[in-house]
Amino acid sequence: MKSEPVPTLNQQEVTAFLGEVFHEGMADFSIDHLDGGSIDMRLRVSSHHLRPGGTVSGPAMFGLADVAVYALILSQIGRVPLAVTTNCSIDFMRKPEANCDLIARAHLLKLGRSLAVADAHLFSEGSDKMVARATLTYSIPPKR
Repeated sequence: MKSEPVPTLNQQEVTAFLGEVFHEGMADFSIDHLDGGSIDMRLRVSSHHLRPGGTVSGPAMFGLADVAVYALILSQIGRVPLAVTTNCSIDFMRKPEANCDLIARAHLLKLGRSLAVADAHLFSEGSDKMVARATLTYSIPPKR
């Protein structure tokens, strides 16, 4: 039986590190839950995330998926600012609610020495209907 990964950084440490490296870019995001292999991250949706038609923009949804997976990976590998996205495939499945926060539920599929792969499922807060699904691959720099 495979055991859950043990976090290197806890929720507060990941949040602090993201604030250091992204400054005000993290103002719209918060971590609701973080454990060994999964994270729930929130995008506080506001007018600058919307596109015509009153829906959350694709770039805002991509950003949530990407930040959630990055935070999840950091929780496992520690303060590694140069871990970078090398691939993302995202499916937009339905229109998210414009007046609701978006929640990303991400979980690790693989965490190796040089690559990490994770899925992120996005939901409007209070709904169980997925609005988008993304699979992301991150490159992890070699230890010095």
